[in-house]
This record gives sequence, C-alpha cells and structure tokens, in this order.
Amino acid sequence: MKATKITYWITTVIVAVMMTYSFYAYLTNPALKQGFQHLGFPNYFKIELAVCKLIGAILLLQPLSKLAKEWAYAGFTITFVSAIIAHVSSGDPAGLFMAPVIFLVILGVSYFTYRKMQRAV
Repeated sequence: MKATKITYWITTVIVAVMMTYSFYAYLTNPALKQGFQHLGFPNYFKIELAVCKLIGAILLLQPLSKLAKEWAYAGFTITFVSAIIAHVSSGDPAGLFMAPVIFLVILGVSYFTYRKMQRAV
C-alpha cells in the first residue's frame, strides 16, 4: 500500500504542477495565443481552459469529496484527449502531441492508484 500511495502522490503532483503551469502560461505567453489560433480555437477558449486547469489541479490535491476528484480526472482526460485530437487533426508533428499523450498516461496512473487506495479504505 505504501508504494501505491507514493505512486499516487508523485503522479498526482506531476499532473497538478503541469496544469498549474499551463494556467500561468496560457494567460502570459503570447506564443500560446498563436498556437490556439493554429489549432482553430478562439482566444477566449484559452482563458476558459486556463481557469479550468487551475480549478482541476486544486481539486486533485485537496481531500474534498470523491465526486469532485472524479470530475477533475474526467475533465483532465477530456482535455488531454482533445489536445491530442486537435494536434493530429492540424497535421502537427508527433513531438507536439506526444506531451498530452504522456500526461494522459501519468493521469491514468494517478487515477488508478487513487481508485486502488479508495478500495483499500
């Protein structure tokens, strides 16, 4: 159980830190505005996504209700899958859509270790 807890916290913190960094970068990095335009998204979507990423990161780290945490996992899964689809559909090279693939795997490990810990309680 100790290894499961350690794996859960490491993967969860990685996802939360990455999402918090995305929140900051989406609101401050002008290059990301061009990236969103390249993918065909309006500028306001970047702001919505940034706010949702910060809220989700907070929900993942807080010992709140199980339902809130499940929604955060679902939201991040949709975000990563959508990012992969957007990059592939835009004809971007593999290097641009591999990051969401990697973070989707990390998120999956976090989720499955979370569920394993919940079953043990």
